[in-house]
Amino acid sequence: MRQSVINPLAMNPKTAAKQDFIPLMRELVRAYQAFAAYDASGYRDVDLTVPQADVVFTLGNTDGLTFKEIGEKTLITKGTLTGVIDRLEDKGLVSRVPCPEDRRCMRVTLTDEGRGLFEKEFPRQIQYLKARFDRLAKSEQREALESLKKLRAVF
Repeated sequence: MRQSVINPLAMNPKTAAKQDFIPLMRELVRAYQAFAAYDASGYRDVDLTVPQADVVFTLGNTDGLTFKEIGEKTLITKGTLTGVIDRLEDKGLVSRVPCPEDRRCMRVTLTDEGRGLFEKEFPRQIQYLKARFDRLAKSEQREALESLKKLRAVF
C-alpha cells in the first residue's frame, strides 16, 4: 500500500478539513466517548473513579502486577497511576508489596477487600457491557474487531 506524504505547510485549513478520513476519525472518537461514558455509568454506585475501577479489574485474577505492567494494561500514565494506587490503598483495596527479585520494584496486589469488590463488581460490569455488545450479531462483532485491529496497525 502506497502512502501519500502531505506537506503540512502546503495544506490550508479548508483543504485539511475536507480530508477523506475526517468522518472516520470523528466517528472513532464518538464511539470511544460513548463507550467510555456507558462503561463508567456501570459502576457509579461503587465508590470508584474510572481509572480506579480499571486498576481493580486489571489486578483481579492476578497475584499482583508492577506499576509498569498496570500502566501497560490500563494505559494510565505513570504520574496518574501513582495517585490512583494511592487512593485505592487509602480505601483498603490494594497494597504495595516489594518484588522479591528487585527491592526497587513494587507489585500492587488486591487486598481481601479489593478481591471481594472485584469478585462482585467485575462480573456485573461485564454483564452490563455484554448487554450492549449483544446488540451486534457475532459476525458484526468479528468485523468490528478486524477493522479496529487494522486501524490500530496503521498507527
